[in-house]
Amino acid sequence: MAHIRFEGRSLDVAEKQIGIHSAMSDVVVKERVANHLEIQSDRLSDYVVDRQAGGDFIIHPEAVYG
Repeated sequence: MAHIRFEGRSLDVAEKQIGIHSAMSDVVVKERVANHLEIQSDRLSDYVVDRQAGGDFIIHPEAVYG
């Protein structure tokens, strides 16, 4: 499962639906997510791809504190 946080929305999408897998680089994962969201991939350049132990992905904006 890929959990995507984008502009205040949360989406859960099957990896197969957006064509991602664990061996892909973060750049490729973000390109596939951008394609799914129908946006330019540079809009996700500051986003983080967290890979969970169970194989899930979480794609979210980088947290800034302070």
